[in-house]
This record gives sequence, structure tokens and C-alpha cells, in this order.
Amino acid sequence: MMRQYELVERVTRYNPDADEALLNKAYVYAMQKHGSQMRASGDPYFSHPLEVAAILTDLRLDDATIAVALLHDTIEDTDATRTEIDSLFGEEIGKLVDGLTKIKRLDLVSQKAKQAENFRKLLLAIADDVRVLLVKLADRLHNMRTLGHMPEHKRGRIAEETMEIYAPLAGRMGMHDMREELEDISFRTLNPEAYETITERLADLRERNRDLIASIEQTLTERLSDRGMAALVKGREKRPYSIFRKMQRKAIGFEQLSDIYGFRVTVGTMEACYRVLGVIHTTWPTVPGRFKDYISTPKQNDYKSIHTTIVGPSRQRVELQIRTITMDRIAEYGIAAHALYKDGEFGGRNIARHSEDCRAFEWLRRTTELLAQGDTPEEFLENTKLELFHDQVFCFTPKGRLIALPRGATPIDFAYAVHTGIGNTCVGCKVNGKIMPLVTELHNGDEVDIIRSQSQTPPPAWEAIAVTGKARAAIRRATRESVRKQYGALGEHILKRAFDRASKVYSEDLLEAVLNEHSVSSVADLLAAVGRGDITAQNVLKSAHPDYQDERVAVPGPPSEEGWFGLKQGYGLKFRIPPSGLSDESANVSSPDGDASGPALPIRGLSGDIPVSFAPDGGAVPGDRIVGILTPSEGLTIYPIQSPSLKEFDDQTERWVDVRWDIDINNPERFPARLDISAANEPGSLAAIAQIIGENSGNIDNVKMVQRAPDFHQMVIDLEVWDLKHLNRIINQLRTKPNVSSVSRVNG
Repeated sequence: MMRQYELVERVTRYNPDADEALLNKAYVYAMQKHGSQMRASGDPYFSHPLEVAAILTDLRLDDATIAVALLHDTIEDTDATRTEIDSLFGEEIGKLVDGLTKIKRLDLVSQKAKQAENFRKLLLAIADDVRVLLVKLADRLHNMRTLGHMPEHKRGRIAEETMEIYAPLAGRMGMHDMREELEDISFRTLNPEAYETITERLADLRERNRDLIASIEQTLTERLSDRGMAALVKGREKRPYSIFRKMQRKAIGFEQLSDIYGFRVTVGTMEACYRVLGVIHTTWPTVPGRFKDYISTPKQNDYKSIHTTIVGPSRQRVELQIRTITMDRIAEYGIAAHALYKDGEFGGRNIARHSEDCRAFEWLRRTTELLAQGDTPEEFLENTKLELFHDQVFCFTPKGRLIALPRGATPIDFAYAVHTGIGNTCVGCKVNGKIMPLVTELHNGDEVDIIRSQSQTPPPAWEAIAVTGKARAAIRRATRESVRKQYGALGEHILKRAFDRASKVYSEDLLEAVLNEHSVSSVADLLAAVGRGDITAQNVLKSAHPDYQDERVAVPGPPSEEGWFGLKQGYGLKFRIPPSGLSDESANVSSPDGDASGPALPIRGLSGDIPVSFAPDGGAVPGDRIVGILTPSEGLTIYPIQSPSLKEFDDQTERWVDVRWDIDINNPERFPARLDISAANEPGSLAAIAQIIGENSGNIDNVKMVQRAPDFHQMVIDLEVWDLKHLNRIINQLRTKPNVSSVSRVNG
């Protein structure tokens, strides 16, 4: 176990101005508090915070962060309190230790809803101060290194949490060495057979190519030296999990991998990187499509490097990364190195003050901004995980602005990355000057031009196409707002009709005065609630006009000889039924004197945002006179006016909505209908019926045998047709079949 003076020496080696008194006090306090506590490995518990502090000294973090690492388990596992730590070490350190304590209590692999909420809390805690994240990652790394001492039933859970949350977070912060070690230990725990297989294959390959790395290192160094280039060339072997992930992603075998060995060329300046690239490309042939310049276009986690692949000595493919010393440190330590680098030196500066300019931390701050956008915890978790695991592509606006997106992103994601307003009004796109579908997958270097229309609102289906959390969240918000507006329009229609039938004045001022009575905050919310059926029009009418008396009387009964549905209501609403019971014309619901009863809502099928369904026991088709019945929180159910089911709603007039067909002749839709058929019980009867329906372009949804007899079958067939004429044509042709006894339409 590291001694007190050894820890202080590790810090002062890179930060001579470190507060040694703070470090000594934190060391002694934590050791005393943990006392005789032991870890599962049998080591003193204090060895854990000490190792966490040691990991952070490798990152050359400031003395306050090292002190927090020593203290990070004291509140959770000892009798120490936040007040005591504040008084001894200051409020800043106390706040960081308290934040780490709260994170430790989070269960990030629990049931989905709880996991999602805990993940939100985690991001909020680490976004407040980057040091919380760095200490937590170091804490997790040491726990993973000693995972073998944990009970077997806990190892999988800890490894899964690490693989899903902490390793991707380390990667997003640019801490690639830590991410790779976390991934490898998790991989070994979660999939030991695959880990062992790949490790054995690597050992065999290493034995066969024992001198290859040294040979390539020497050859590259000599070639660069001959051209006057001083460079450090270092070979490295791909890690097992990285190999496994690439084999899965590309569906290839181990033998097909060409970049198991890679080489890093480190030079002094950015200009030297490009000079080295020139030497390499003029000495060895390059592999097409294997060049990436992350110096001119850095990754969002501040990673900078030039990647290229050549056919090197012995005709081997060799992957090269060319970078400066500064870029190399940032590539290894990410946000920690970036925040502490200044004037060519690393060491000990307050990372909290320098992290504001770090692009890696920008992602975390932007992600936490989504917490205020009203997404459910589950949606937030899903979208954030998507961004955590995706590599990036870099695209450009027509004006040259660089937009970084996850791999697999579409122009929809691009539009929302530029601005939410651009995404909401997007109707099309040009990729590299060519009009392309919005589902097109974008690639590095694409120039994307978004075509907009102010009348556009994003379809809900876009959410399934979008990759980024920002785009998905914005689409959901726009969809909710669109649905809310439609429900608001429906509610206004219902209220105006109710006020008009009662001969009462309708105004928004009257509605404003009764908002508290209905527990809503605005007139728009009240109208939407009426549209959804959460609040009835009669209740609003009564609250706005206390003197109103409801005089509705329901008189149920069958249609009269004149063809009127036997429904009498206080405001005289009736619906005309043609003598035949069916009509080929599309018309509004009418009042007894033939005038339309007010503007009717258009019904075009199931494609709108307000939920619309059709009568469950018979459906409705264009050509029927129809009425809508509003069901709270479920939307509208459309019935033909002749449906006997409407009698159930005689005394619920506030649920009746005037509706009309609104058919788009350019985009025809099928609508549900039901037939009751009696047919002879003989071979081929059902086939003959299905043939007639098929020949007439009908679509059978369901067939049910209602009654079987020796000579006849009675069956109910659910089918889809274009309109009433189409349905009548099918019925008439079925009646001509000799094996069909009777055909009638079912009006549920």
C-alpha cells in the first residue's frame, strides 16, 4: 500500500506548488475513518481510495481532486458527515465528495424506469463539476481491476454497468486508454469464452510475428530520419474487445482483420505531422479509403490525429497514427490532459476552471440540457446511450460549417444539429448537390443542404429514422405540440357548438375566468382537454354560464318512416338517414332543416395525429353518412349514422362530433367494412367468395365461421374497401353466386 509521503511525492513531481498540507490531512483523515474496514480481497479498505488517488496522479490532476479521491468513500462507508468534511476541507471538496456519494448509491442496471432516472442523476452530478466524473471513472477502474475478488453473482452486474455506462463515458471524454481497459475487463467477465479465444489467437499471432513490430518500428524510424524527420515510432496491438467488436460489426473472421497491429508516430509540431505523412505516402503505397484527418477536423472529444494505412515492409498492411506530443496526451487522457495543458506544460492546475473550453465536456453539457426538454427518463436513457456508442461522421453546411454527427445519422439529424427550427421545417435535402431521400445515411465529407417549408411539421415517423437524441427529442416535442393543437381545434369546435346550441355567448374571456375551476393553466390547455374528452363541454358551459339549465331529453327508437334517427336533444341535433339506409354521396351531418350543423371535422382514415378508429363491429366507409363519438383519452370512433350502437350514446350528447369524409384522390386508402354471408356447405364455397372479393380488389382481414349446419355455413368477413360504391359492387356480385344464399352488411 502506498505510503503518505509517496503519494505527496507523486503529486509534487508534476505540480511543485501542490498543497501538501491538504494531501496529508486527507490521507490521515481517510485512513482513520476507514480504520479496520477490509475489502473483499482481504486488503485494508483504505487501499482502494489510495489506488484511486494514484490513478488520478497518472492523469496529473490538481491536489483538490486527489484529496477528493482519498475522501470519496468516507460519507458512504464511515461515520463521516458532509458537515465535518466541509469544516475540515472546505465546502468545494465537501460538495464533490457528496456528489460521489450520491452516484455510488445509483443502480444503473436496475429495471428500466429506475435505471433511466438514475442515469439522469448521474449525468447531472458529473456535469456540475468534471472532477466528479474523473474521480468516479478512476474509482470504477480500480474496482474493475479487483473484480475477481467480488462474489460471482455480482461480477456480471458490475461488468454490465461498466460496459453500458462508464466505458462509453470515458470514451466520450477522450480517455481512450481508460475506456479500453474498462471494456476489456468487462468483456472478459461477460463473455469469457470469446475473450479467451481472441487472447489465444493474439498470442499465436504474436509468436509468429515476434520480430515484426520491432522491424517495422526500425524501418519507419530510419526512413523518417533519412528525410530529416525526428519522430518516435511505437507499435501497439489491438485489444481483445476492440477486435471482437470489429469482427461483429463487419461480420468478418479474425484472419480477415488487417489492423491488429498499428503504429503511432509522434512528432513535435502540427506541421511536422503533415511532413511525416508526405514521407510515408511517397515511400509506401497507400490503401484507398483508409485516410482520415482528425487534425483539421477534430472529433468532438478533442481527439486529433492523422490516420492512414499503407502496404509496408513484407507487404503487410500497416495502420499509422501521426500526432504531436500534445495530441498524444489528449488522445490518452482526454479531458484531463486538455484541461491541464497550458503553455506546453502539464500539471496540477484546477481542472474545473479549464474544462469550460473543452469540446469533450461540451457534449456532456449539451446532453444534460435535454433533461429540461420534457423527455421521459426511458427516452432520455435510450437516446443518450445511442450517442455514447456511436462513432462520428463529419458533414458540412453549404456555407462550410462543420457538423459532427453519430455514424448512421441522416439529413434529419443534420437539420436538427444545425438548429431545431431547421429540423422542424425540413421537407427535403440535397447531399453533395443531389436531391436525396431524408433516410439517406450520411458519410464523412458530405455537404448537406436542407430544403425547408414553413408549413411543414415533422411527422412522428421521423423519430424512428433519427439517430441523435437531440433530433428525437425535438421530433417528439413537435409531435406533442401538433397533437395538442389538433385536440385544441377539436375542443374549440365542440365548445362553440355546445354554446351555440344553448344560445349562450362563447368567448375566450369567459374561458379564462373558469381555468382554475378546471385545473388548467391556459385557454389552450382547456380546449385541448375538451378535445381529448378529459373535460366535457357541458361542464365548461355550466361553469362559464352558471344560469344554464341542461334540458336535454333522449328519446331512443328506430328510424322513422321519414328516415330520421329517433333522437331528440335540447338543441335539436338530428341526423338524416336516406330511406335506403345507405348513400353514395359524401355529405356533412345535417340538421332537420337541411342546413349543416356547423363546420365538420375532416376524417381521412388513420393517418392523422388525433387517434381515429372505426366502429368495431362493422366499420365505416366513404359514402356513409358518419358521426364521431369522442372517447376520453382515446380519440374519435367513427360510426355510420345507421349504426344501432349509437343508441348507447343518446344521453351523452357532449361526446357527439360532426365529422365528414376528406378523401385524398391522389392517395387512396382502404376502410373497414363487415359482411354477414350465408353460403352452401360444399367444397369450394369459401374459395368462390374469396375469389369474388379478390377480383374486385377487396382485401380480406378476417373470416369467422359463426354457425355450421349440414347444408349451410354462416360466416362473418371483415374486409377493406375503397368506398361505398366499391362495397356495394362486391355485395352485388356475391349475391349472384349460386352457392351464396344471402349477403348483408353488418352495421355495428
